Amino acid sequence: MSKKQTKCLYLEIDKYILMQQITNEKTKTILKIQSEIRQILSTELRKKGFIEIAPVILSPITDPLNHPTTPAHIICYGKTYAIMQSMIFHKQLALRTLDKMFAFSPNVRLEPLEKKKTGRHLFEFTQLDLEVKHATRDDVMHICEELLVSIISSIKKTCAKELNLLGRSLTVPKTPFQQIPYTEAYETYGKDFETILSTISHEPVWIIDIPIHAREFYDKEDPKNPGFLRDMDLIYPEGYGEALSGGEREFEYQKIRQRILRKGQTLEQFKEYLKEAKQGLPSSAGFGIGIERLTRFICGLPRIEEASLFPKIPGKTCL
Repeated sequence: MSKKQTKCLYLEIDKYILMQQITNEKTKTILKIQSEIRQILSTELRKKGFIEIAPVILSPITDPLNHPTTPAHIICYGKTYAIMQSMIFHKQLALRTLDKMFAFSPNVRLEPLEKKKTGRHLFEFTQLDLEVKHATRDDVMHICEELLVSIISSIKKTCAKELNLLGRSLTVPKTPFQQIPYTEAYETYGKDFETILSTISHEPVWIIDIPIHAREFYDKEDPKNPGFLRDMDLIYPEGYGEALSGGEREFEYQKIRQRILRKGQTLEQFKEYLKEAKQGLPSSAGFGIGIERLTRFICGLPRIEEASLFPKIPGKTCL
């Protein structure tokens, strides 16, 4: 190898090492902020009387979801167990014992391959799941707003250096957040209303009163507004998309049965859940918010992969 070739090789190695150092420093910064986010969420919820429970990883029942995913299953002792897509059913069951609960729940959702292009989807992620006995949609929306304000206010103070390194400037949103009915948003902006609203908004926005066909059977139909649910989605501003979904839950056994059939699903699919529902469930409301999506928004990241040390990207082989 000539001296010129050797010099070029060393230059390339130095460049690679420098890029690795920059990447590692950025990743460390993001993970530090994410760690702070988790601590703030936990601390604030405990102040509000919530009790943390361990997440459920495997179960015969999990959230069926209302969009196409490929369910992930394993065989345990000759029985089929689902890998958790969401702890929704377990949150309801937990409220037989607790009044307020939360969990940092790992979820596995095998999304369609095209989701890898969005910059918002991982097929393994962590969700803060919370549920409150006898609560209304308004109750949990208020909790969410307080949490988001606390997170942004605290991160601006405790992670100012890290935010500066990322070139991120945060504004504490004003409460209450704007609320827009689903039908109004759809009629105004079309089927991509979430993306458009997120892009044009400078503060978080609630989408409320979601049509019954657009959600799962366990979400409560509004008795004063048939055909619509006591549900909500929160949309981040600045183009960061959906933050969370939640709402009030259907808890009466016969109504749950009717809603399963109305969705075109079978009672057999949810027999284990129905056994429990028949014994009685409390009324409740809650939501689940993705930690990686929240980190992406707080840090101002182009893609969600940057918010995870070991990101699981649809269609890729990932550690």
